[in-house]
Formats: sequence, C-alpha cells, structure tokens
Amino acid sequence: MPNRNQKFGKIGESLAVKHLKKKGYRILERNFRNALGEIDVIARQGGSLVFIEVKSRRSDRYGSPKFAVTPAKQKKISMVALSYLKAMGQSHAKARFDVVAVVSDNDIHRFEIIRNAFELAYP
Repeated sequence: MPNRNQKFGKIGESLAVKHLKKKGYRILERNFRNALGEIDVIARQGGSLVFIEVKSRRSDRYGSPKFAVTPAKQKKISMVALSYLKAMGQSHAKARFDVVAVVSDNDIHRFEIIRNAFELAYP
C-alpha cells in the first residue's frame, strides 16, 4: 500500500505527463521497470528518444526537486535506459535524459523541464 509521499509522487508524475504532452512529447512508456531499476517516463520528442525522471515536491523551500536526481540516480537511470535500448533494438537511437521538476502547492503546479539534464552515466 503506497504511503502519502508515494501517492504524492504518482500525482506529480501524472501532472508531469500531461505537461509533457502539451510540450510535444509523445509518451511511449510510464514506469518502465526491469531488473536494473525504473524509468518514470519514456517519450519521443522530435527525432529523440527521451528518458525522463520526474521529481515532485510540495514546495521549493528546500530547493528545486531537480537537485534530487543525484549522480547515483543518474547512473541507475542510465543502466535501465541502455537495457531498454538494447531490448528494443534501438542501440543506435538518438537519446537524451530529461528531468521534470514539479512543485505542487495546493492547486498551483509549477513545472520545469530540464532537457539534457545529464549525460550517460555508466562505468
């Protein structure tokens, strides 16, 4: 059973997906999981495959949620993305990593899309 923060995160993710669609992203997958981890959203924008991490907060009192995508998280996302590309036969596809920061204070939602938020972080 999801706790309060997990429920809030799922709401933030749904809000982010709606925002991404308005910005021209075509959503391919949500919550893609494999043995290596999870990617919140996989989308296509223009000619690029985009792996998206969504971070939500109730306020930015402690800084933007985008700063919660640590180097360790980037490495995990990179590993899952490489696995996805291989499984889909798209190892040579143009791809990037975006982060969507969502701040939801009551019914006011602010979004920040950070394109190319980080490079492939793989050993």
